[in-house]
Amino acid sequence: MAPIFRRKAAPHERLVTLIGKPDCHLCEDAQLVVEKVCGELGVSWEQKDITQDRALYDEYWEQIPVVLVDGRQHTFWRVDEGRLRRELTD
Repeated sequence: MAPIFRRKAAPHERLVTLIGKPDCHLCEDAQLVVEKVCGELGVSWEQKDITQDRALYDEYWEQIPVVLVDGRQHTFWRVDEGRLRRELTD
């Protein structure tokens, strides 16, 4: 189907994934932003720990925290609240 005819996903159909590790201050900061934005928009989110998943570690260890939206990388290191909100509502 051509992109122009694709239905825009409703916020409750989206999934945000926060990839980080324990004792990471940037990960804690990112979690606060993700929790706030997802909570306000009704978007589901999950957290994954690179120390528990070798494939995630190999792919993202230099970038954490990493935020994925619907499985695609949205950002890393610092999460901008406005940018994440726009990604989930536009």
